[in-house]
Amino acid sequence: MTISVLLADDQHLVRAGFRSLLRRDKEIDVVGEASTGDEAVRTARSLKPDVILMDIRMPGLDGIAATKAVLAENPDTKVIILTTFETDEYVFAALAAGASGFLTKEIAPDGLRQAVRVVAAGDALLSPSVTRRVVGQFTHRPVAAAKNENRLAVLTDREREVVRMVAAGLSNEEIARELVISPLTAKTHITRAIAKLGVRDRVQLVIIAFEDGLTG
Repeated sequence: MTISVLLADDQHLVRAGFRSLLRRDKEIDVVGEASTGDEAVRTARSLKPDVILMDIRMPGLDGIAATKAVLAENPDTKVIILTTFETDEYVFAALAAGASGFLTKEIAPDGLRQAVRVVAAGDALLSPSVTRRVVGQFTHRPVAAAKNENRLAVLTDREREVVRMVAAGLSNEEIARELVISPLTAKTHITRAIAKLGVRDRVQLVIIAFEDGLTG
């Protein structure tokens, strides 16, 4: 099955570079481009791409606002935020907007293609560097564990353990090794936790884990 991708970046050369790199993968089809946030929203409405590579700094609507607008109309679309600015402000704004991934433009070509495949498959992409930023941010926030205790009560002990490991930045394979289970079983626990907690994806699972004090 082909993955349809929309490129949203205000620099023509950047879009051309991404288009060239992605088209080397026969499973990825670049179906459209946008140079502003407003154009990205309109184009996404028309094309309904599987994945959008969204720049943050664009004329008109910025990438964060455009992400919110796109997902409000079509929650099935996955957005990867691509930027040269890996700052806490952008990381948390992107995650809060519902982005499924956050990458800097220094990512290797193979990493970019893999990122598209990962989010298109329904998984969230949270790189180790971004996870560390999430950890650092939440360790300086007051924990609202008591307030949200009932929310975590729906998880089994094993699901809570797996979610804690996800929040620590471990991959499915690493979780499987730690718990001596298969990667498929680890993924099943994560999927069930996402469903029980009513969150969108792995990224929001990480956020909820920190908000509820699961990583304390």
